[in-house]
Amino acid sequence: MFQDRLSAGRQLADQMQSEDVSLDLVLGVPRGGLPAAWAVADAYDVPLDVVAAKKLGAPNNPELAIGAAAADGTVWLNDDIIDRLRVGDDYIESEREQAMSVAAEKERTYREGREPPTIDGKHVAIVDDGVATGATAKASIRAVRNQGAQSVILGVPVGPPDTVTELREEADRVVVVEQPSGFGAIGAHYRDFGQVSDEEAMEYLRS
Repeated sequence: MFQDRLSAGRQLADQMQSEDVSLDLVLGVPRGGLPAAWAVADAYDVPLDVVAAKKLGAPNNPELAIGAAAADGTVWLNDDIIDRLRVGDDYIESEREQAMSVAAEKERTYREGREPPTIDGKHVAIVDDGVATGATAKASIRAVRNQGAQSVILGVPVGPPDTVTELREEADRVVVVEQPSGFGAIGAHYRDFGQVSDEEAMEYLRS
């Protein structure tokens, strides 16, 4: 049980440093990932920015992720679910474009006019307050890799073991503080998991 996102981020930073992870840049997932990402960036004394992705909802069941798309259009698709539900290509493309637009707007909003960071050749960490299905994390990892990162490290305080195993196939490294077998929801592993406001999240990027 973590006290809050900031203390969880400090524990994550300690874990990353104990595993000799090298970093040049930290990308936080807005909104909830930014307190933890700030703690990691602070511990490493490297810049902090954002990376956003949005899941693609299944037809008639938007909560079921058939994939996810990042701000640059990079997509990860859950082929098993798509095949099982017989989801058509037109529907997938429509969802991808919508998700890409939402993610891109979120990144622009949080940057407040700042230019996106240079990714090419850097060791980049993507940090969130936890993972559940890992759909948006997979799209984010692919997007950062497509921008030429030398290595992509996913860092989260908590996630279920099966999802973590899948994510290890996408990222160069995955650092997780806790992998409870009875996972439940991310918030169940925090004493304080109140919603992070846009203003609070942006404040981490300004500091």
